[in-house]
Amino acid sequence: MGAAPGIAGSRRPEVEGIFVCQGEEGAEFFLQINNTGGPVDLWSVDGIDEGLLLDNGNGFVYLPGRVSAERVRLVRSDVPPPRGF
Repeated sequence: MGAAPGIAGSRRPEVEGIFVCQGEEGAEFFLQINNTGGPVDLWSVDGIDEGLLLDNGNGFVYLPGRVSAERVRLVRSDVPPPRGF
């Protein structure tokens, strides 16, 4: 995460891994809970073995560990916070 806050404004990772969404609907949900006060980027991860995904206990899934840079690509850049933020 570096110095940047998480999508919901958290200052530390919730899990040791990367949250992923299965489909655009899940991604739109995470974009709507943007609490950073500024724009965020949406990335796609290629080649995920869905059998490795873990549930965080709240119905969201994550891939434990790190994802190499060559497996991610930028889908949307500078997505603004939701209206009324």
